[in-house]
Amino acid sequence: MKNPAQGPLKGVKIVEIGSIGPAPFCCMLLADLGAEIVRIDRPAGHDGGAPIDARFDLLNRSRRSVQMNLKKPEAVAAVLRMVEQADILMEGFRPGVMERLGLGPDACLKANPRLVYGRMTGWGQDGPLAQAPGHDVNYISLTGALHAMGRAGEAPAIPLNLVGDFGGGSLYLALGVLSALLEARSSGQGQVVDAAMVDGATSLMTLIYGFHAAGYWKDERGTNRLDTGAPWYNVYETKDGKHVSIGANETRFYQEALRVLGLNAQDLPEQHDQAGWPLMKQRFAEAFKTRTRDEWAALAAGTQSCIVPVLSLAEAPRHAHIQQRGSFVEVDGVIQPAPAPRFSRTPGAIQNPPPHPGQDSDAVLGDWGFSAQEQQAMRAAGAVL
Repeated sequence: MKNPAQGPLKGVKIVEIGSIGPAPFCCMLLADLGAEIVRIDRPAGHDGGAPIDARFDLLNRSRRSVQMNLKKPEAVAAVLRMVEQADILMEGFRPGVMERLGLGPDACLKANPRLVYGRMTGWGQDGPLAQAPGHDVNYISLTGALHAMGRAGEAPAIPLNLVGDFGGGSLYLALGVLSALLEARSSGQGQVVDAAMVDGATSLMTLIYGFHAAGYWKDERGTNRLDTGAPWYNVYETKDGKHVSIGANETRFYQEALRVLGLNAQDLPEQHDQAGWPLMKQRFAEAFKTRTRDEWAALAAGTQSCIVPVLSLAEAPRHAHIQQRGSFVEVDGVIQPAPAPRFSRTPGAIQNPPPHPGQDSDAVLGDWGFSAQEQQAMRAAGAVL
């Protein structure tokens, strides 16, 4: 399956130097929106990624793969030749790795002065930790984000790898390279985009830092409006051991939630009286334990109570709203999130399932101007695998 590229980024050509995590997710987002991306995969056996079949490695979907050994000068020369034709190059290695390969910004911008060179790292291209290893949980630890997440009296709760890798990394890299591409089309000059997960995760905390500076947010986990401190912005267990979430911040939603729960405001502390929150939490918890999760979902349906069932990974794709929106799709037998966001005139689409490394080498190299003889020579040199 290979669908014709469509979407608002149709015509944008990107060379992706294969890595794991946030850089591939960024490229997936751009490819789903129509960008033509060729992924340069490394030789088999490198340390990285999950031990799953390629078709489940969804971050690699919507693009084609060429497998190269970038330690071979012939491979480096081939990538630079592709860079000459590209709008963007993406890489996700530690600082200095691409330079040592001969594919750093200087070399690539010399080959193509209009190129946008996107770099994804955890700690950034400079600073005391620039060369240190790390992962999402480490990056968000230094931003205040991890400290702020979790219940009072408990250890910080790890928010999967959504805040550092994907929120603070992938989305900021996507914003950065597209902004630089827009600027390059007017100036004729490319530039380097340094997207560090520690920077992006810090940026995501802007609202909370503003609240903290104003004295509205305590630097104590699980005691604030959005961190499980508030009874009306929380998660509760139901009679059947499942859970529901409530997000009744505004007064009108809070009053409706009380009605659904069968609670009387006269018997409870005032909504924003933090001293009364422990008692209110107890009353909410007792009420939610009287019905099953799905019974609460049925009672809350059609109301403005902001009470919603907490669904599992298996349940979420089957929810009526999610199904009607088409938020999940099935490709190659794999249920997966659909492209986002949505466009009224130039919708994106999954171009193809995740390829096996190198499965598209001949076709891609041909499309990018390499003759059969050149391809044969690169294979003979061990540059293309």
